[in-house]
Amino acid sequence: MNASTLVQKLWNYCNILRDDGLSYGDYVEQLTFLLFLKMADEQSRPPFKKPSPIPKGFGWDVLVRLDGDDLETHYRHTLEELGKRPGMLGVIFRKAQNKIQDPAKLRRLIVDLIDKEQWTSLGSDVKGDAYEGLLQKNAEDVKGGAGQYFTPRALTSAVVEVMAPRPSQTMCDPAGGTGGFALATHDYLASHYALDRAQKKLLKSGTLFVVELVDSVARLCCMNLLLHGIGGDRDDEVPVSVQDALAGKHGEYNLVMTNPPFGKKSSVTIVNEAGEQSKESLIINRDDFWATTSNKQLNFLQHIFTILKQHGRAAVVLPDNVLFEGGAGETIRRELLKQADVHTLLRLPTGIFYAQGVKANVLFFDRKPAQERPWTDKLWIYDLRTNKHFTLKENTLKRTDLDDFVACYNPKNRHGRNESERFKAFTYDELIKRDKLNLDIFWLKDEALEDSANLPAPDIIAREIVDDLEAALEQFREIADDLGEETAVRGLP
Repeated sequence: MNASTLVQKLWNYCNILRDDGLSYGDYVEQLTFLLFLKMADEQSRPPFKKPSPIPKGFGWDVLVRLDGDDLETHYRHTLEELGKRPGMLGVIFRKAQNKIQDPAKLRRLIVDLIDKEQWTSLGSDVKGDAYEGLLQKNAEDVKGGAGQYFTPRALTSAVVEVMAPRPSQTMCDPAGGTGGFALATHDYLASHYALDRAQKKLLKSGTLFVVELVDSVARLCCMNLLLHGIGGDRDDEVPVSVQDALAGKHGEYNLVMTNPPFGKKSSVTIVNEAGEQSKESLIINRDDFWATTSNKQLNFLQHIFTILKQHGRAAVVLPDNVLFEGGAGETIRRELLKQADVHTLLRLPTGIFYAQGVKANVLFFDRKPAQERPWTDKLWIYDLRTNKHFTLKENTLKRTDLDDFVACYNPKNRHGRNESERFKAFTYDELIKRDKLNLDIFWLKDEALEDSANLPAPDIIAREIVDDLEAALEQFREIADDLGEETAVRGLP
């Protein structure tokens, strides 16, 4: 069975459960629990005969024999019990709940769908690609908001290719989502190098590190990596850590590749004695940060610098506001240009993210030792946005759309680059003379503004208008929130 056939089979059953009010995310989550139990059972039998991590009495062999209320009750107790366990079990089953209220449908899912396949015998590429397919379908469910955890695979693949990781280098994604950058790094290393036995073992456990704040997303990420053969058997070999990455330094790495969550502000919900809720900005205070701010994106940028080893390299997806925002933003850009070699900026097109209204970039920089002279010499900017029109369905971003960027980046000799129509270099002296050290630089003329004959299709125009309006609305919401907080602090009515 190939991956697409398997995805279709799994997804067809989802439509049955949708009638009971299950979201796509709920369905993928329940599949995750059941697939883990089935695969643990398979691996405990010949020819594998591996010790099962599942405690006796809570395994697949028990679930598959039950029916009706007994099945529903036992499944609920199984999730509760496994959520208390350490290691991979604890990450996947932490705070797990049964969302399938109809025992008959739960029984069908277990017996008719999952039990009929030998999942362990399927290649990791088939299992992994099938699960990736489910995660992508889940991301497409705009109402569920899962898209913010899913970076387009064409983009992760191109970013990893230009970063060109090498065996034994550690890589971290401090905002891991469903594990896209970790998987792309794994695939690159496995396909570009003839790894020996020790290197393969290190790639499975000890190379890739993911931090994710949200339990439900961390479990999907953990399962995604597991199905691709990433993660060790011991409790201390779990590649996914469930924690707030911004709370403090959680290690040092050779490479950091990440797409921090969209949304500018970190906030905490406060409930007063009357039960009324309000949100307050959550300002991160860290001695190793250059500036104190509640802007989540700026804090992630500072955090990434702190977890890089000397000469470590980073690629981070950031919204436009990080490039031009004043105050803390200007301070952080100034320090980053001094203390790191900020060498490349990729201006991303609109219409490629499931979160709407996003205008983003990928910023590439290398951490350097302290010195008086700024480390940044030239910032090379590639404009993949002007006169480019993508949508999530009819005209999706493909890996070939990034071929020219990869060629211009010139990963084999980054210092032997040449300018082109879309690729320009700006010196450090030019950058610091710009108002507020604004890095939101563009030079190409928008053809649609020059010639009405070059207008994109009406649906693309409509989508871009919606994106612009939603981005503006989000900025107005933040202004309104700031004004509300300021009024509260002053005690004004």
